[in-house]
Amino acid sequence: MRIRKKKWAEPELSVCGFYVPEPEKLRGRWSSFFGNDKPVMLEVGCGKGSFVGQMALLHPEINFIAVDIKLDMLGVGRRNIVKMFEEKHREVDNIALVRYNVEALTDIIAPEDGIRRVYINFCNPWPREKHKKRRLTHPRKLRMYRELLGDGMEIHFKTDDDELFEESLEYFKEEGFETVTVSRDLHNSGIDPDTTPMTEHEKMFSDEGIRIKYCVVRKV
Repeated sequence: MRIRKKKWAEPELSVCGFYVPEPEKLRGRWSSFFGNDKPVMLEVGCGKGSFVGQMALLHPEINFIAVDIKLDMLGVGRRNIVKMFEEKHREVDNIALVRYNVEALTDIIAPEDGIRRVYINFCNPWPREKHKKRRLTHPRKLRMYRELLGDGMEIHFKTDDDELFEESLEYFKEEGFETVTVSRDLHNSGIDPDTTPMTEHEKMFSDEGIRIKYCVVRKV
């Protein structure tokens, strides 16, 4: 997603208590950042933060690491998260916002950090064949996630793109993930919406009549 330059993003993030400017230093010890041993879940490509903010409010018993490569996007995410928490009269204490390239995720997270789940929501579909390796569900990314996930841990994936979804199901199978849940029409599936809160993209696509595709796969 493209986003206009936000001159205020970097200054605001620099004084944000839940933004992590040097995540490499926390590799293998994210529990020290959160100050507890609660389970840790990861969102890659967190965008404007609406999903991770909702999840963190719904699940105070879980810590969330939200990663995006764009500083301006994270600046918007910080504002959105703060607003959501203020409305619930809560301090943001179970989110870590991180600017990093997902390609190098293992430089900031180690297997001993015990990631329980990876969330991938409405990532760029990269439809051209030569660009498909950039997908967040591409097999080489899945091999990286496998390093961080323990046996039985899950990836939750949502998209509006039919081709990306069907090809991703094949990617998951190729890389040793078993299918737990598949829906090609999430909003009419009966799946509890608190399991996977609606993102800004999701609402936009749904309002246009596009069916949301959703799956849960498990590492075996």
